[in-house]
Amino acid sequence: MRLTMRERKKATAVVAVRYQKVGKKGKGIILDEFTKLTGYGRRYASYVLRSHGRKVRINKRYVIQGDIRKTERRKKPKIYDGAVEEALKKIWYVMDCICGKRLAPILREVVRRLERFREIRISDDVRQKLYRISAASIDRLLAKERRTHQIKGRGNTKPGTLLKHQIPIRTFSDWNEHKPGFVEIDLVGHDGGDSHGDFAQTLDVTDICTTWTETEAVKNKAQIWVFDALKDVRQRMPFPLLGIDSDSGGESINAHLVSYCQEEKITFTRSRPYRKNDSCFVEQKNYSIVRRAVGYLRYDTEEELLTLNELYRHLRLYTNFFQPTMKLIEKTRIGSKVIKRYDKPLPPYRRVLACPDVSADNKQALRKLYTKLNPAHLKRQITRLQQKLYQLHAQKRSPIKKAAA
Repeated sequence: MRLTMRERKKATAVVAVRYQKVGKKGKGIILDEFTKLTGYGRRYASYVLRSHGRKVRINKRYVIQGDIRKTERRKKPKIYDGAVEEALKKIWYVMDCICGKRLAPILREVVRRLERFREIRISDDVRQKLYRISAASIDRLLAKERRTHQIKGRGNTKPGTLLKHQIPIRTFSDWNEHKPGFVEIDLVGHDGGDSHGDFAQTLDVTDICTTWTETEAVKNKAQIWVFDALKDVRQRMPFPLLGIDSDSGGESINAHLVSYCQEEKITFTRSRPYRKNDSCFVEQKNYSIVRRAVGYLRYDTEEELLTLNELYRHLRLYTNFFQPTMKLIEKTRIGSKVIKRYDKPLPPYRRVLACPDVSADNKQALRKLYTKLNPAHLKRQITRLQQKLYQLHAQKRSPIKKAAA
């Protein structure tokens, strides 16, 4: 039976006293016995017995080699206590359970806003701790809560071939991604796994420079609905629309949109077929904004469509004004590893304000709107409409029940 580490140390303490007093021949006999007892190699056993009891300096303090007494670790005082953790949980839920790296840079501003609208009540001590808490500490405090939270998209786009030759494939020379107004568009289908018949679609429009995102639900993929939705989205954006990049779907590549872009002097390009990464910005928003908000159920009634758009009215304010985004600024490959560097997390609203190409009037209008917004109220409205949407879906009779009837 093998000895435990503590038993080996006890045996070493006993044997070392004899080992250090005898001559060369006696040391050899003791080593034979000791290696059989502990399983140590002969050279290591000799070193352990020879050096036992010596005082050595480690990390600016002296320790005795082989000392079997338990050394108590210094306990650091707990900085972030239960009050901080409870306040942080409330803020985290208001901010849609985002990670510490995204939450930490805006936490001070969020705390002030929630206190202003009397959504949270905290002491001065808790407030100061929240102001200086790091991203790593946020993730550590929320680790247990995060484990209690944790779907795959379905594509519905069919290629539109009629006008493809009129719409150039997007190249780097066509676009200025450092100027707001160049957007990617895509449709997210709400078929619930059954692509037969008509069902709601969400038009997702994402600006590449500022990450500002607008969504609009339409009753189906008919070109007329998608075209009207795009015009509505254009009116809501805080900067002029300069360029549109779509996939190769027929709902996007149509004569109405081509002629509209020509009249309005809007650059219109398309991504390469089967190259999903060509529309990586809007593809990411398809999940992080649309799918996370409304899920993967089938929405095909007028009331569900109205509820979707009511939800999106609140969601656009919540995501664009309060949800920080991180933009990839550098990607370096070192051997088999890829190291990515991101910019400072900022909400799209802040990115728009920092952009010199956006007019002063538009910026002032955004600031005026921002002062009236309460993220906790917006979050409650979104949750209420999500529950309403799921209830409307549950009330619909399933195909099995219809067949039985």
